[in-house]
Amino acid sequence: MLPRFSNYLRHTPFNSVMARAVTCAYHPHFCSVFNTNDNAFPSCNPPRRVSFLLFDNSVKKQQSQPFRGVRANAGGQREYRKVRSRTPKSKPKELELSVSICIEEDLPDDPEILNIAEMLRLNVPMAMKLAFDGLKGSEYKTRDTAIDDVGGFQSVELSVLLCNDEFIRKLNKEWRDEDHATDVLSMSQHVPGLDLPILMLGDIVISLETAARQAEERGHTLLDEIRILMIHGLLHLLGFDHEISEEAEVEMEKEEELLLKSLDWKGKGLIKSAYDTEANSNSHQSSSDDRKKDGSLRFYKPKFSHIFCDMDGTLLNSKSQISTSTVKALREASARGVKIVIATGKARPAVIDIFKSVDLAGKDGIVSEFSPGVFVQGLLVYGRQGREIYRSNLDPNVCREACLYSLENKVPLIAFCEGRCLSLFHDPLVDSLHTIYREPKAEIIPSVEHFLASADIQKMIFLGTRQNVADTLRPYWSDATNGRANVVQSVPDMLEIVPLGTSKGKGVKVLLDHLGITATEIMAIGDGENDVEMLELASLGIALSNGSEKSKAVADVIGLSNDEDGVADAIYRYAF
Repeated sequence: MLPRFSNYLRHTPFNSVMARAVTCAYHPHFCSVFNTNDNAFPSCNPPRRVSFLLFDNSVKKQQSQPFRGVRANAGGQREYRKVRSRTPKSKPKELELSVSICIEEDLPDDPEILNIAEMLRLNVPMAMKLAFDGLKGSEYKTRDTAIDDVGGFQSVELSVLLCNDEFIRKLNKEWRDEDHATDVLSMSQHVPGLDLPILMLGDIVISLETAARQAEERGHTLLDEIRILMIHGLLHLLGFDHEISEEAEVEMEKEEELLLKSLDWKGKGLIKSAYDTEANSNSHQSSSDDRKKDGSLRFYKPKFSHIFCDMDGTLLNSKSQISTSTVKALREASARGVKIVIATGKARPAVIDIFKSVDLAGKDGIVSEFSPGVFVQGLLVYGRQGREIYRSNLDPNVCREACLYSLENKVPLIAFCEGRCLSLFHDPLVDSLHTIYREPKAEIIPSVEHFLASADIQKMIFLGTRQNVADTLRPYWSDATNGRANVVQSVPDMLEIVPLGTSKGKGVKVLLDHLGITATEIMAIGDGENDVEMLELASLGIALSNGSEKSKAVADVIGLSNDEDGVADAIYRYAF
């Protein structure tokens, strides 16, 4: 037994001993045969049984009568003539087909998957009956005849397991030492020479994920492709092996086509389809990468209920744009029920504007005025229905000192006041915060008194060059705000002054408490030092490779850069 599989299966799993396993992934470089005495899968619920009468010469059982006929004796009395009882004609035995359709535990409860499983409960016995009938009088020269006359058995057991690429890759690695996913694996459990009433035919494992890609490439439905893979696996279990010779390949291909045509199922056999695909692409790509393929998340359960994601340097590339690949990943994760929550230094209007440009804003998008989020470095937090649940304002005295420093040293300064941005004077760097970073256009208020009286200020940002921020602004304001405010950086050419004791991570914690979510349910992605607390808080913290050393030091994983679609890669690799 292999108890590690016991938690992987749903519905009716496998319950027979595997004698040998034959790979059924059809590609010229895929196939191999190996032997083992381990159990392939654990037993569980009894399989659903489907019976067929395999022989045509059926005779109805006649009711036998011990006496019949009447005659009169000499005395005129009736006398019954005793006749020999006829031996009833024996009813041909029915071969019981025990078919188990299993769904691997990590596959989600997707309606299409469940419908396919139900269809297979009907389709698999049909294919088995036809394939068994084809064995009688078979003239194939290359087929292993260890299984020949199935009529000598009382029943035949076969299991079909539907799984995803991750699961079949593990099997492929363990049984074939091939560290990549494949479409179908076939595991024979028949032990020749044992006098058993049951033919334990074996197990067919099919990756729905790979089958879906192949179905799209070959222009038919997922069910069509699964039927093709099931036929291929079944023929392997019946002794066909396309790898041993060209003649064997021709014979197996012929039988595949014959079965599909007889069953009136769409598509070509797997051998023919594989060669057609290879002829068109002239390549075969297999990878041991853990990254799920685009469009494949429907075959996986989410590992996290929420993904908290930073914007600048993370979700946005160096052009301050959300890439097409990242948009696709966000849509796919959201469609699978994962909530994407933005946790950023930006104001909420800027975030909504950016997501509008890729059609991800609004009621059915990622962000809106009615969705939860953490903004302005955690100083403004919005909960259910987009309502404000937390706000923290900067010390007015610190704000005044920052304004005076800006005027005296001609250093551009922007104050964030909820959905507004204020500045003391025009400057190209001030304009860039709107044109490049999509923040609200700054209102110019040259009077310090009017500036401070305009609104409550959550944070202030000094703008400059990377060197000026590192050499001058940061050392000065770290000392000047000591004990009254914090300084933090999300990008190298900006220095942010925020209220003392606040952080984006604390804002995330406020939102989690409000939503009733624990940190173990979330994944977080960021890049800056302002993301450190958030990355530490999350169950899985991912810092992109373009990020600060501080963020990478606390992260669980270092991801690709923001210019390499790091967020999309993190979603496909770790979130499901």
